[in-house]
Amino acid sequence: MKLNGFRKIALRMQNAIEGEHMAHPDFRVNGRIFATLHPDGKQGMVKLTPDQQQDFMRQHPDAFTPASGAWGRSGSTMVQLSAIEEETLGEAMTLAWQAAAAAEVKSKKSKATRPSARAGTKRRSHRRR
Repeated sequence: MKLNGFRKIALRMQNAIEGEHMAHPDFRVNGRIFATLHPDGKQGMVKLTPDQQQDFMRQHPDAFTPASGAWGRSGSTMVQLSAIEEETLGEAMTLAWQAAAAAEVKSKKSKATRPSARAGTKRRSHRRR
């Protein structure tokens, strides 16, 4: 697979947009990154859960490896473009996109249900009349 193949799969996801992060292309839904292309042109990254990452690495060890450090431990998964098939990348990309899209929905719900720090308190004026 080439860079443009990775890009096309990412941009097929509903409401996905391409941006730039740390001098390389990224793909976002609702402002959340779900995939990136590495500056070397040989790799991409999909943001999976750690369990999903383990499944893909077990099934396709030549195509998937964890990203370095804490990013990799949290599910960021490097994709070797030369070793990946379109269908497999599409599956991984869909999971990454779903998680990013769902995270935005959860964030909005928690903000809507979180009580304000001032809720239920009356504001008193300190001015004398």
